[in-house]
Amino acid sequence: MDPSSDIRTGLEHRLVDTFVDLADTLVEDFDVVEFLSMLSERVVEVSIASEAGILLADETGALQFMASSDERSHLLELFQVQNREGPCQDCFTTGEAIAVDDLAEARDRWPLFVDRALATGFRSAQAVPLRLRGEILGALNLFMSDPGGLDESDLAVVQAMADVATIGLLQQRQLDRAHTVADQLQGALHSRIGIEQAKGIVSEQAKLSMDEAFAWLRAHARNTNRKLGEVARAVVAGELGASDLVS
Repeated sequence: MDPSSDIRTGLEHRLVDTFVDLADTLVEDFDVVEFLSMLSERVVEVSIASEAGILLADETGALQFMASSDERSHLLELFQVQNREGPCQDCFTTGEAIAVDDLAEARDRWPLFVDRALATGFRSAQAVPLRLRGEILGALNLFMSDPGGLDESDLAVVQAMADVATIGLLQQRQLDRAHTVADQLQGALHSRIGIEQAKGIVSEQAKLSMDEAFAWLRAHARNTNRKLGEVARAVVAGELGASDLVS
């Protein structure tokens, strides 16, 4: 049997499982941060990208970091937001997918971003909008370690994932028609800030990396059926410590 065939079959099964898990997460009042974190991680797990991140627009229309598959992409996304430069920014502004097959050739377009991305170890990138018709909520950013970008089949899968994310985010609006999408997502953005604070606290207390600290927070939230933001607030308030997360 061809080993490559087994690999492809395994990835296909993982991809199916991913869409099933994403659909299962779309319940009433779901945890937006957990949902988007899962999405960014699954893009990597099915071998479409080396790392991935998600930016959402706040109430002012400015992009803010929301989720990433790893701390490296997290920091690169923050750099992109702070400098208002990069494929995700252009993707959100235009509402169109942005493909960068070789970042080294895009310095004229994004000089600051390209230098940082290359230094981080990425050689190509792809940004896909989170949009439904004329409404753009943000963008899904993918980073690859090799030049060449994505082929058409992988891009179709990524777009499908972005569409699922958009549907989930817009579902929040349906829960309360008196609020705008921006109002609803602002709560999730504030929750993300608390999560970053909690990651730092747990990292310091348990001498963990930021990725490991985030994994502890998520595991505790799942094991106790609490929202990730709620657990983070308890850590920041001193109601939970690192030792509590593994007890």
